[in-house]
Amino acid sequence: MRKISLHNYTVIFAAAAEQLQNLLSELDYSSVFVLVDENTLMHCLTLVEEALPEHTKFIQIESGETHKNLQTCELIWQSLLEQGADRQSILINLGGGVIGDMGGFCAATFMRGIRFVQVPTTLLAMVDASVGSKLGVDFRGAKNMVGLFQNPEAVIIDPLFLETLPQPELRSGFAEVVKHALIKDVVLWKKLLQFSSIQEVENWEDIIFRSVQIKQEVVEQDPKENGLRKILNFGHTIGHALESHFLHTSDPLLHGEAVAWGMYAEAALSHQHKNLPAPVLKEIQAYIYLHFGLSARQQFAMHELISNSIPELISWMQKDKKNVQQKISVSLLERIGYCTPDHFFSADSLEATLGDLLT
Repeated sequence: MRKISLHNYTVIFAAAAEQLQNLLSELDYSSVFVLVDENTLMHCLTLVEEALPEHTKFIQIESGETHKNLQTCELIWQSLLEQGADRQSILINLGGGVIGDMGGFCAATFMRGIRFVQVPTTLLAMVDASVGSKLGVDFRGAKNMVGLFQNPEAVIIDPLFLETLPQPELRSGFAEVVKHALIKDVVLWKKLLQFSSIQEVENWEDIIFRSVQIKQEVVEQDPKENGLRKILNFGHTIGHALESHFLHTSDPLLHGEAVAWGMYAEAALSHQHKNLPAPVLKEIQAYIYLHFGLSARQQFAMHELISNSIPELISWMQKDKKNVQQKISVSLLERIGYCTPDHFFSADSLEATLGDLLT
């Protein structure tokens, strides 16, 4: 069993059922609730249900980013209230990034805060969403616009859950692994370059462990995202805008897919403004194209976006929380393993170049 200790909580790499049982045996609680969606109810609950107390109560929500909003939060709060939750209750968030972000947010705000445990079941949640204490929901289409920072009791990571994932979800999480390598670890990047397909990855625990270590190193230096932590948003300024745009098309991008193409574009910005060497840019973009190629419908939608809807993309970027005085904030690479935050661009300057960055 391996552990990574962050401020006031621990990320545990082990069998989820065993560690959940151990954790609950050490805590004093009045009741246990488990938040699931239809996918984790069907595929993941069986892997932990033996560890749950006899009178555990369940809250089910619909899966997907389109349901990560205050309306779903209201359903969760209502269910907690109606099923008798009190300030000594514990909420276990069993699912991907939406479950972890929203379940943690609801727990942190219900009765001014109840304890919660993150049990991520997707690669994306394991390497990113479950670590770092950022919680929140989307508001009027803007990503994670309402939220807060709050530590869980623990995060339990069990790679066995990855066997329940369809390939697109696994690929989505892989984008965050790629991001961590690009911003902080050239050795990990070289290791990832060996994989021509994510099906070639055999030891996920080692890759997840290193990815979480990278995030821990950044978060501990800047827990409230005042400076350095913003490098974890490499690819996200443009990526979140792409995700929001495609959410309203017939073939939405998963979060990691959008971030991958955000990295594709922001690497080009890095070449233009931070002198990222041209061969390195070519290597990054070729790798993203190899692993995150778009479907035919998505390619058509991207072409339409570049041709007709760049102002809409800029409008989404202007809602980013990192912006200052109407300038759009982007984190840029100087080289593999070294990224710097707070590079600001006017909407006009980005609008003039964004089409080129995505082609």
